[in-house]
Amino acid sequence: MRAALLQMTAGIDPDANAETLVSAVLEARAAGADMLFTPEMSGCLDMDRSRSASAIRVEADDGVLAAVRAAAREHRLWVQLGSLAIADPASGKRRNRAYLIDDQGEIRARYDKMHLFDVDLPSGESWRESNSYVGGEGPVLADTPWGKLGLTICYDLRFPALYQALSGAGATMTAIPAAFTVPTGEAHWHVLMRARAIENAMFVIAAAQVGRHEDGRSTYGHSLVVDPWGEILLDAGDMPGLHLVDLPQDRIEDVRTRIPVLRHRRSIAKGTAA
Repeated sequence: MRAALLQMTAGIDPDANAETLVSAVLEARAAGADMLFTPEMSGCLDMDRSRSASAIRVEADDGVLAAVRAAAREHRLWVQLGSLAIADPASGKRRNRAYLIDDQGEIRARYDKMHLFDVDLPSGESWRESNSYVGGEGPVLADTPWGKLGLTICYDLRFPALYQALSGAGATMTAIPAAFTVPTGEAHWHVLMRARAIENAMFVIAAAQVGRHEDGRSTYGHSLVVDPWGEILLDAGDMPGLHLVDLPQDRIEDVRTRIPVLRHRRSIAKGTAA
């Protein structure tokens, strides 16, 4: 399987971001890619909730999703559209939703980010993702011509049980689109990605946002592909661009034979005090 990873600096204008995504579909197909992977919040990256509200649509009306589906169909390319902010009328909030789109432009799978980032920092800075977003209900595994693909998003990376559930259900690769901050990226990005790949003997494919964005935030970049042994096959550095890498499928069986962690897993109950 040849994967193309788009590392982008998404802005506040969904139409401009859609143009970047459609161009990436064309470029990836011309380079012989089988599937394109894009970052978290590919459609709009904007910390200003009131301003971004005008860009949020229900799935059926989302212009970025429609544009990517049309491009995938026209150019016969699978796309893991990292995630989009999708309106959820039932809750009055949004869902951070990943999509798997096939080469006919059909949506094969959807995944809503399960783990929401709520934190109060010693500096006084506060993040409340749950104020704006509804979390997903469970893991999602999708069939592709190259094996089963797990869908996860960004902060999910810190919860290894999710990836154990996916690999236990047959995943041979997982997507982790992200928009990591620079400080957390420098400290944790590479080690967590390699750990998830090694623990589950599967490929990890992480397309990332990068650079200084229109809304003022900065993201880490370093889109990664890690093989089941933990070897980094691709590190895209800190600049936007499209990057291609081949995923040798025989690597999965090789690693799982040498270190059969999936067969050796046991259910672990909560510990009790001695």
